[in-house]
Amino acid sequence: MYINNNQMALNVGNTLANHYSNLQTSTRRLSSGLRVNSAADDAAGLAIRELMRADIAALNQGVRNANDAISLIQTADGALGVIDEKLIRMKELAEQAATGTYDSTQRLMIESEYQAMASEITRIANATDFNGIYLLNGNLSSDDHNGAGLKSTGKLKVHFGSGNDSAEDYYYIQIGTATASALGLGTGAAQGSKGYSISTQQAAQEALAAINQAVISKDKIRANLGAMQNRLENTISNLTTQAENLQAAESRISDVDVAAEMTQFVRNQILTQSAVAMLSQANSMPRLALSLIGG
Repeated sequence: MYINNNQMALNVGNTLANHYSNLQTSTRRLSSGLRVNSAADDAAGLAIRELMRADIAALNQGVRNANDAISLIQTADGALGVIDEKLIRMKELAEQAATGTYDSTQRLMIESEYQAMASEITRIANATDFNGIYLLNGNLSSDDHNGAGLKSTGKLKVHFGSGNDSAEDYYYIQIGTATASALGLGTGAAQGSKGYSISTQQAAQEALAAINQAVISKDKIRANLGAMQNRLENTISNLTTQAENLQAAESRISDVDVAAEMTQFVRNQILTQSAVAMLSQANSMPRLALSLIGG
């Protein structure tokens, strides 16, 4: 029996420290809901979790990017719908001017409205924008894209993936020019073109074919936008599925299993209480030596 060194108490104290540390870990996990609160809990798991979280955040932003692109497409398509109405009116006017029952004065009145419709088409094409990006004036019609400057040029790049692979992470939206001159109509078009004017009966007859071609050109732009919108909607569905499954995988690494951890908590709590009781007993052992001295 020793008085200066109580080896039994030291052993129990070390055991108590271990149990108390485990109890702290269980308490931290249960209070935070996370199995991995620091690198000490699971160094490899923490690294994997943070990479997953970064990808999840990027994918969720990609969904927002794709939704913004759909809104942009819908803006352009809505403007083209209005242009469609103007083209229908222009064809109606050309049909009216093509008949011989109007004199030159009346035909010039029809011509005046025809040119007003052409000017309105150009105004709509030049004014339609989304977040400061003009959609129908030809800015997005180029086959080339350059994003090196503060302001990108050429076709619009929609980025939605977590990397920078052209086959997986982005694609382009290209929108043709929808001004009257680009459609070959009105005085903005090349002089002598068939849709330039309907001031004469012959010009009006020729304009009918030009307007048909303009409608086809406009419909090609709308069809391309519709196909791109469908593609973006499918992309959003895929991105949402990716993010959901990646979130589930991250949860399995990061989140605590409450049932299992609660079992460990109760076990550690009992062991800690037991160690405290034994430490009290171990600390009382040197008193037995006093009985020998007193004896």
